[in-house]
Amino acid sequence: MREEFWKHYELDELTRAEWEAPCDGCGQCCLVREVEPDQVTVFNIACGLLDIEQSRCSDYANRLSKVPYCSQLTPENVPKFNWLPESCAYRCVYRGEALPAWHPLIAGNREQMRKEGRTVSPTAVHVQHVPRAERPLHIIKVKVLD
Repeated sequence: MREEFWKHYELDELTRAEWEAPCDGCGQCCLVREVEPDQVTVFNIACGLLDIEQSRCSDYANRLSKVPYCSQLTPENVPKFNWLPESCAYRCVYRGEALPAWHPLIAGNREQMRKEGRTVSPTAVHVQHVPRAERPLHIIKVKVLD
């Protein structure tokens, strides 16, 4: 990977390895959400493939075929996915903003982000453990869209 590539290149200029590297593994994009024209509701309910403890997909290579609602990030759709967390490195790179100090590309590991509670692991539950009727009890964020 090129040195500090996230500072010098647009998302569509990244190599495959560079494209994967900004993901800090917070797991927030693996949470169930309802996207409506004017708002996004995020639940502390994780996709069944998410290893909640590690905040990583347990079958990343096959996730799109196994989970129909899985959203694949691309340079083209990052600007459209306004439900991504503000701290998402893909959003930061797209906007030309600096990565947070706790980000693994800056800190050198994931320990700082874990210490700051930046992963879903403390609160998320798997989708198969939450009946659809109980989803309102698991709302963690409602974001009004511009």
